[in-house]
Amino acid sequence: MINAIDPNQLLTQMRAAQAQATQQTNPLAETQNVGATNGVDFTNVMKSAVNQVNETQQAAGKLKTAFEMGDPNVSLADAMIASQKASVAFQATLQVRNKLVQAYEEVMRMSV
Repeated sequence: MINAIDPNQLLTQMRAAQAQATQQTNPLAETQNVGATNGVDFTNVMKSAVNQVNETQQAAGKLKTAFEMGDPNVSLADAMIASQKASVAFQATLQVRNKLVQAYEEVMRMSV
């Protein structure tokens, strides 16, 4: 039987996710500030971002599997939030890739 979702618990989880997202965006801003003075290795930044997306997707998959197996420590809300985080992270990475491809194609079209 599916238990009802407690609105207070859901709100608390959403606030925790918001705080976590805020913390994750701050290191990127710090990296960009450092890059302005020291130079940032673009390859490492992209590799790190893709690895983080991969870890998020793997964690979401584990939570979904645990929920499907009936683990009492995993709620439907946890599994769905993790799944949506993974989806948003993947879509953002996909958009960055698309912009990079567009920029590359634009550079290739330039006459020398």
